[in-house]
Amino acid sequence: MDLLPFDPAHAAVVAGWAASSREVAMWCGHRGFPLPPEVVAGWGTAGDVRARMLVQEGTLLGYGELWIDEEAGEIELARIIVAPDARDRGIGRRLVRELTALARLTGPAGEPGHTAIFMRVHPDNDRALRCYRQADFVPVGDGQAAQWNAGQPVEYVWLRYAGPGDAGPRDAEAEDAGSGSGGSGDAGSRDAGPEDIGAGDARSDDTV
Repeated sequence: MDLLPFDPAHAAVVAGWAASSREVAMWCGHRGFPLPPEVVAGWGTAGDVRARMLVQEGTLLGYGELWIDEEAGEIELARIIVAPDARDRGIGRRLVRELTALARLTGPAGEPGHTAIFMRVHPDNDRALRCYRQADFVPVGDGQAAQWNAGQPVEYVWLRYAGPGDAGPRDAEAEDAGSGSGGSGDAGSRDAGPEDIGAGDARSDDTV
């Protein structure tokens, strides 16, 4: 499998992976169904967003983004979704790990990549939460979560990348969640006014 820069020519395919208004909201916070392909195509045009697709032998399996906050030296993983016919095969976990590896290499010129890597997940998305724990993400402290949730539409579950060996128990039931890391809002800012809040203002309510 290869993690490649997202080709907007695939926007209609990715937009179609969310099969209901609830899935759209849980994935990316957009209000309305179906999700217009032009919305997906436009996500990667922001300067602080790196849109990526997971491909195997020419088949598109997943989509996700890095939201880069250079000032804070942080990256959030966002809008993660796996093709419906590729779920329950560990693809979601693989996608998150590939995005995390890219985040760790993504830094300003001449500097190392980011090690402060976060996700925020809709509290009702248990499947995505289990998947992300398998990919070595753990909850942040209660105080930090409360601070970051101030002004948000829901009480997101905030996760940080802990690295192998510090992610808690594994759950074999959740190798793929489907869609759970949704992000709507301005990349690189936790409290910026979101463009289309609903499920993942800040990147993580994925369908993996």
